[in-house]
Amino acid sequence: MTAAVVIFFILVRAESKRNFKCPSGCSCSKETIVCVGATQIPRTIPSDTNSLSIVNGSIVEITEAMFALMPSLQLLLLNGNALTTIRDDAFSGLPHLEYLFIEGNKIESITKNAFRGLRDLTHLDLRGNSFQCNCENKWLMVWLKNTNATVSEVMCAGPTDMKSKRLNDLPLAPGQCMSTGHLRGLGFHPNYNSCTVMEWDHIEMKFRRKSVVGCKSVLIDNHVLIIITQLFGGSHIYKFDAQQNKFTKFQTIEVFNISKPNDIEVFQIDKEWYFVIVDSSKAGLSTVYKWNDEPDRNDTGFYTYQFLHEWFRDTDAEYVQVDGKSYLILASRSQSPVIYLWNKSTLKFIVHSEIPNVDDAVAIKAFRLEDDLFLAVTCYVGDSKVLKWTNKLFSEVQPLPSRALWFCSLSALQIDTTWLWAVTTRSPKYFCGMQMQRCLKSLRIFMCSHLDPFWQ
Repeated sequence: MTAAVVIFFILVRAESKRNFKCPSGCSCSKETIVCVGATQIPRTIPSDTNSLSIVNGSIVEITEAMFALMPSLQLLLLNGNALTTIRDDAFSGLPHLEYLFIEGNKIESITKNAFRGLRDLTHLDLRGNSFQCNCENKWLMVWLKNTNATVSEVMCAGPTDMKSKRLNDLPLAPGQCMSTGHLRGLGFHPNYNSCTVMEWDHIEMKFRRKSVVGCKSVLIDNHVLIIITQLFGGSHIYKFDAQQNKFTKFQTIEVFNISKPNDIEVFQIDKEWYFVIVDSSKAGLSTVYKWNDEPDRNDTGFYTYQFLHEWFRDTDAEYVQVDGKSYLILASRSQSPVIYLWNKSTLKFIVHSEIPNVDDAVAIKAFRLEDDLFLAVTCYVGDSKVLKWTNKLFSEVQPLPSRALWFCSLSALQIDTTWLWAVTTRSPKYFCGMQMQRCLKSLRIFMCSHLDPFWQ
C-alpha cells in the first residue's frame, strides 16, 4: 500500500469523525457516548468509540449483531430500559467488550447463545430483572456457575416457589430439563501433554468440544494427574482411578483472580510441585499453585500460593533453570515479557528483569544447545525471535519472519543435535471466528544445530 493511499484513508477517517453528529439526547466525547431516554440504539457512531451508555430509555429488545458497527466497545451500559429479551448473537462483533451492564430492565429470559463471541467479558450485571427460573433459563444457571466473568447476583422473579432465590444457587436436578443435561468425555495422550474434553449437547445430539486452553499431566508420588484450565466451566484436576481404569475429577482449582486463562505450566522446585495459570485479562492475575499432600487432614491437592503482576495480559509461561537458579518467564500482549526469579529465602518469585524489544508476544519456548539456553518467542505483530541467555539476560540472536501469520501453537523437538521449532499458523484471509478447524493452516519449520545458525 503506497503512502498516498495510507494518507487518503487517514484523511477519510478523520473527515468521518468530523462529520459525526452526536445523537439527540446524547452527550459525546472523544471515545465515550452517553444517551439518556433514548428510544433506539444509535446506528452511526465512530468505530473507535470504546464506551456506550444508554440509560432510562425505552429499548425493548437486543437483536442479533445490534452493536456490530461498534467493534472497539469495551464498556456497554443499558440500565433502566424496557428490555424483555436478549436474542442469540446479540453482542456479536464485540470482541473487546469487557464490561456489560443490563441492570433494571424487564428481562424474563435470555437465549442460550446471547453471549456468544464475548471472549474478553470480565464483568456482567443482570440485577433488577424479572428472570423466570425454569427450564428455558437452565442454560443460564449452568453458565453462571461456570463462567470466569464476575457476575452480579441474579434473583428469580418466578415461578412462585423460586421467587427471591438466587438463580446461580439453584440446584440442578439430574433428571430435570434433560435437553441441556451434560455428559463429559476426556481423552488424553501421556506423551504429548494434550487432552480433549467433550460435552454432550442434548439439543444438537452430538458431542462438542469444551473451551480447554491448557492441559498438563504430572506424576506426583502415586498420583497420576491431568491439570486442565478452560475459558468456561472452571479449571479442574483429574486423577487416574486404577479401580475404574479411567480419569475422574479430583479437584476444582481455586480461581479467585483468574478471569481469562490462556496457558498452564507445571514445574518442580526443590522437590516441591507447582503450576502457574496464565491470565490474559487485565482484570485477572496470573497465579501460582503449590501441591500439598496431607491426607490425614483431607488436604491433598494444588492450592493458591502466589499472585503475580497486575494489569498484564499474559499469554504464555515458561519455567527454566540456569546457573543453579529457577526462573519463570511470562509473555504478555500488553508489556514486554517479564522474568521472575525464585527467591530461596522467601520461597516466592520476585521480578528479576524484562526482555526488551519484544512486543505483543503470544508464545515462548525455551530450549538448549549444549550448554547454551535459548528462548523462541512468537509475536502476534512483527517478526518472531530467538534469544540467547547471556550475563543473566536474554539478548536477540536472530529475527524469524512471521508477519501476516496468526499464531496457533509453538513447539520444539530435538533430533540428535538438531532442533525443530514448529509454529502452526493461520492466514488472516481465511479467519472464520471460533471455527478454527476450517481455517487455512500452514507449518513453518525453523532449524538449528551446534554448527549452523538458525535458518528457515
